[in-house]
Amino acid sequence: MAVVLVLRARGLGDLLTAVPALRALRRARPHDHIVLAAPHRLKPIVDLITSVDEMTPAADAAGLRWDGEPPELAVNLHSGGAEGIVELARTDPARILTYRHPAVPGVGGPEWQPEMHEVDRWCHLLETDGITADRRNLGLVPPVSTTSHRDCVVVHAGAGAAARRWPADRFAAVVRHLLVAGREVVLTGDEFERPTALEIAARAGLPQRQVLVGKQNLIELAATVAEAGLVVCGDTGVAHLATAFGTRTVVLFGPTSPSRGGPPPHLLGRHVVLWSGTVGDPEGDAPDSGLLEISADQVIGAVDEQLHRRALASAASQRRRAGFRRVG
Repeated sequence: MAVVLVLRARGLGDLLTAVPALRALRRARPHDHIVLAAPHRLKPIVDLITSVDEMTPAADAAGLRWDGEPPELAVNLHSGGAEGIVELARTDPARILTYRHPAVPGVGGPEWQPEMHEVDRWCHLLETDGITADRRNLGLVPPVSTTSHRDCVVVHAGAGAAARRWPADRFAAVVRHLLVAGREVVLTGDEFERPTALEIAARAGLPQRQVLVGKQNLIELAATVAEAGLVVCGDTGVAHLATAFGTRTVVLFGPTSPSRGGPPPHLLGRHVVLWSGTVGDPEGDAPDSGLLEISADQVIGAVDEQLHRRALASAASQRRRAGFRRVG
């Protein structure tokens, strides 16, 4: 059995944009042993993809430690830099499938296109090797929820860098609006984001029991997103989870363009993207100026629009089901 080693040692959102590529690789090589090098904490989500036989922990490209047999194929889904190529080359593969980089002239591949959407990017890489990929194959089967918050509005205020964090007082204004409208709201996030979440809850009048930040593991977070009526968040992994589960979103972008990592065009009917049109440093240590151009009123308007659309879709679905009921 041949070994295929895939490097994607990045975060949750990055993993989810690679799902169509991973599934295409599985279809193309059904009898091979596919190993994914990625952060161990993502294993519950990797299991939902059902295209990987094994994981090897790698917090980043330099963290790849491979002591198995040399792979027949090493696939670089990590980045456009040289580090992924270099680390995969250390595993002594028979062949590397990657975008080329001038720092590693001995390894060929297609040219990196920085403005390409992340989903397209990795599908395109496989297609240059003759592997057909379906860019729409993003969906995941929802995990079972242990504590249900069905049809709630999930507000996820965190992000991996300060540049992508919308201000807490504006999130609080959105939550307060939802509570006045009679909506159930829960706050989600990582443990280190709990102080911000508690500030938002206090400003909005949200009971602390609705603050799930730091209290959920990754699979519990995924289940909450899957059963939610709407997710409101920044450019973060939770937005990609919502896309994978078909949950409606309002996503605040900045400083990265949504054309690179936002909901794919064929899904924009279920997602509202807010973006000022400016770009900047996504790893900056202060909120991006473009992100700050998005007002609380704009987000509230988008939230109301999405909830209205969902209500209309639900009513239409009920009418269709009623039409198929047997009479007598």
